Amino acid sequence: MQHEEIQESLRYPIGKFIAPERITLEQVGHWIEDIAALPAAFRGIAESLSPAQLEQPYRPGGWTARQVVHHLPDSHLNAFLRFKLALTEAAPQVKPYREGAWAELPDVALTPIGVSLDLLEALHQRWSVLMRAMPPDAWALTYVHPGYGRIYRLDEAAGLYAWHGRHHLAHLQLVATES
Repeated sequence: MQHEEIQESLRYPIGKFIAPERITLEQVGHWIEDIAALPAAFRGIAESLSPAQLEQPYRPGGWTARQVVHHLPDSHLNAFLRFKLALTEAAPQVKPYREGAWAELPDVALTPIGVSLDLLEALHQRWSVLMRAMPPDAWALTYVHPGYGRIYRLDEAAGLYAWHGRHHLAHLQLVATES
């Protein structure tokens, strides 16, 4: 493999998210179950990492495992809020955030990872309850993401965030197997 291909495979160890052309309610159900199950799997890997591994990047130039652990609830909190906005407003424009800058804030370095793991667990429990209770037509509701210049349907967003959790779980697995 060439250097660029190796970097890409480390950056996206499970590949990039590609939304199906047609999303079924059955597929959404699988994504909800992925989102519900993620915190336990994520905790299992994160808590197995040594202090040195937590400070290790998953790829050259990438975030440390600690940054990944704190990033996931940050990102999924934003996603949960985007769902709630789309369910209560007509095609709301959501606020983007600078995730790289958030990863550098002092709380990431100073907060024990257990705090973010607990937050992820509670958040995914709430989010799963919300998604399981959504009527079928609600999955077509949308929000506008100005940072990406596009509109997201909630069914697609569910797939994106199910993928996002597995994506960062794979990053932690890379760190766990390297040492």
